[in-house]
This record gives sequence, structure tokens and C-alpha cells, in this order.
Amino acid sequence: MKSFIIISIMAVVLVLFALGSGVYNMAATEKHWAVTEKFITWVRESSIKVRAEEVEIPELDEENLLGKGFVHFDAMCTECHLAPGKQPTELAQGLYPEAPVFHDRAPVTGEVEKQYLLKKYFWVIKHGIKMTAMPAWGVTHSDESIWQLAAFILQLHGMTPERYAEFAESHGDHRHQYDIHH
Repeated sequence: MKSFIIISIMAVVLVLFALGSGVYNMAATEKHWAVTEKFITWVRESSIKVRAEEVEIPELDEENLLGKGFVHFDAMCTECHLAPGKQPTELAQGLYPEAPVFHDRAPVTGEVEKQYLLKKYFWVIKHGIKMTAMPAWGVTHSDESIWQLAAFILQLHGMTPERYAEFAESHGDHRHQYDIHH
């Protein structure tokens, strides 16, 4: 047992030395090693899942919910997450990991999945994600605004460019505002 502990400690020291020597390239133009990517994805998704499950969905005011969410999304999110019919931006192309493109995902049909994704989107939008380009919008936006945005993002799954254009026509004249709530 003692030799196992010594070998384990030596392996950890060797790995830390190798990583500290610069052998691991942190450039966004270099993809992670497969094992590193799987590990990071597992840690990120596990962390988000635990915290999102703790989120309680408030009673959402359905009137103008999606329209207000559209205004936030169109102003704050399309550079990275794109919009239906929008070509990848310079910013989106340079991100690693890439930002999810929600309209490329299948529409959500199950109520359990819908509730989970709504909580997940709320939590991620509010708190951001370390070592990605996802900011913590909770610093500058109220929970109400974040719920509006999360609800709209859920509707983006499978959305066509024509449907997105309808939102733009009916809500494009509204100015995006944020409310600092410290």
C-alpha cells in the first residue's frame, strides 16, 4: 500500500511538472487533448446540472416574455451563439470551446427536459462559465430579464430564419436595456 501511495504521488508530481513546463498548449487554435476535453466537459456539465437542479422556476409572466427575451438575445448573444439565418461571426469562429448554436438543436418536446433546460439556461446566463467566453449576465441583469432570455433560448431550438425574422419585425424597435441590481 505504501509503495502505491508513493507511486501515485510521483505520478501526480510528474504530471504537474509536465503541465507546468508548457508542454500543454493553451492556445484557442489548438484543441484540447481528447482526454482533457472529456474531463472538462464532464466537470462543466456535472457542475451545471447540480446547480441548475437547485433553481426554482418562478411563475413567468407569459405576456411579452418571448419578445423581451428576443430583444436581449438579439442584442447580447448573436455574436457568439448566432441567430437563425446568420452566418458565423469572426468572434464565433475564434471561440474555443465553440458557443452552442441553439437554433441548430432539435425542438424540445418533453416537459421534464424543457424544465431542466430552462433552469440550466437561467443558471448559465446568470453565472457564466469559467474559461469560456460566456459572461455572467447576472452582474448587470435582473433575474426577470434572465428568465425572459432563458425562455426565448428554449424557443430557439429548431427555429427557422423566417420565424426569427418575425420576432425581429415585431420586437426589433425595442431598445435593449439592462438593469443593474446591486
